[in-house]
Amino acid sequence: MPVARQSRIWPSGGVHLWSSGDTGEAHSHRRGHFLYAASGVLSVHTARGTLIVPANRAAWLPAGAVHHHRAHGDTDLRIVFLPPSLARLAPAHPAVLLASGLAREVLLTLTGTRQLDGGARARLHRVLVDELREAPEQPTRLPEPRDDRLRAVARILDDDPADTSSLAALGQRVGAGARTLSRLFHDELGMTFYEWRTQLRIAHALVLLAEGHDTTRVARACGWSNPSHFIAAFTAVVGTTPGRHRATTG
Repeated sequence: MPVARQSRIWPSGGVHLWSSGDTGEAHSHRRGHFLYAASGVLSVHTARGTLIVPANRAAWLPAGAVHHHRAHGDTDLRIVFLPPSLARLAPAHPAVLLASGLAREVLLTLTGTRQLDGGARARLHRVLVDELREAPEQPTRLPEPRDDRLRAVARILDDDPADTSSLAALGQRVGAGARTLSRLFHDELGMTFYEWRTQLRIAHALVLLAEGHDTTRVARACGWSNPSHFIAAFTAVVGTTPGRHRATTG
């Protein structure tokens, strides 16, 4: 299993520099923590689903959450552990949160080379929690289906996000009617099939952009025949255009 090419770990946080494609072992921590990719894109795989963490997002993992990471593009991973008194203010489940400019600067300061005394670190932890607890959860979290038929649909589209099959056509392949699958998407994942497929495609797009592919190629690989439609969908979900996003993750 690949390991980070460079790591620094201390009691309140750490830094891992991963090469593109590196994957860590499944593990958990006694304390809840934030994960932030200062460069590259990180995917964090949990029992509840996959979190995609580009440069304008931070991932939250509560204490005990089993997970493993994968780097897409050369990735500078920053980790900030929280004391229990602050961790209880964060979500009780793994989440992807919009990281404001202030939150990003605090994450970088807490994991940088500047020497901080205990009081300064505690104040920055509080600022970070205040910023991120007010941030909305972002649709770059792909929830994990439980139903076997939904899992089968997810595997088909994860293997080929450019597949444009209707829900009825996919249902024929997995042995379920479109109405049944539609209900399962709503009941299990809290969204329509088309909303979920868009999220899956954007997640793949984030990875491909981090690996250096151009916007037109990414659009086609993820199911958009018209790059302008891809740019509009990407911007609506991620909050920036694919070109600007790639510039911030390099």
